[in-house]
Amino acid sequence: MPTQRPRAFAIAAHPDDIEFMMAGTLILLGQAGYDLHYMNIANGSCGTATHTKRDIVRIRGREARSAATVIGATHHPSFVEDIQIFYEKELLARVAAVVRKVNPAILLAPSPEDYMEDHMNAARLAVTAAFCRGMSNFATLPPTSPVEGDVTIYHSMPAGLRDPMRQRIAPEYFVDITGVLPQKREALAQHKSQKEWLDVSQGMDAYLTTMEQQASEMGKMSARFRYAEGWRRHSHLGFSEEELDPLADALGSLVRVNMAYRRRLESPAARAPSRKTAKRRQR
Repeated sequence: MPTQRPRAFAIAAHPDDIEFMMAGTLILLGQAGYDLHYMNIANGSCGTATHTKRDIVRIRGREARSAATVIGATHHPSFVEDIQIFYEKELLARVAAVVRKVNPAILLAPSPEDYMEDHMNAARLAVTAAFCRGMSNFATLPPTSPVEGDVTIYHSMPAGLRDPMRQRIAPEYFVDITGVLPQKREALAQHKSQKEWLDVSQGMDAYLTTMEQQASEMGKMSARFRYAEGWRRHSHLGFSEEELDPLADALGSLVRVNMAYRRRLESPAARAPSRKTAKRRQR
């Protein structure tokens, strides 16, 4: 009997979010032998200035399926409309059912800090769904049997590489996506309906170029790669053994660890201000 391939599951808020911030790493994991899965929690219903809701949902669903095909991933349908991603029981139960069905070893999730609530709530739902994967008394929709096994969660960078208060977010890992940038660009290009919408709503002229600029900026931050995606690893507690790091193991030399980030994790000064600093802040 053939050995089942490990699975990597990318969960994001809206159609094209995976392509902007995660697709390069997902493609590389596929090349490394992972079975890939892809889901947007919302269906893109508000991503238009011209189409009816019914039409744009149909269009964006078709675009997302095409993008998943380019990436080489199994597409899982969305659950709610845009701006309706709330951290609530029923939606969590639906997301958890898919997480149990996929049972990934790697879960790629949005940044916990981002410019809009849909993105941040998608991150919370993905994390809790993974946390509940083995809880027999947590009911999913539809009912799905709990699963065993380790899952390691990695959070992508926020859009614009900043948190909602405009502060820079530094990654723990840089992943070299230079070799798969054309495929990442092709996947994003499937979302043709979004060029007009982003131009109107956010001034993002040439959205393919915007994606490349963010990847280039992340590459410069790495001081090694031309184009990169950035990731932060979630706490292992409740998910896996502490030493597990399957993303770095799978991608090897394509990953560079940001040692400054690692040092801050272990630095007491990073966890609490000194007395002198606290006094200065009080003045």
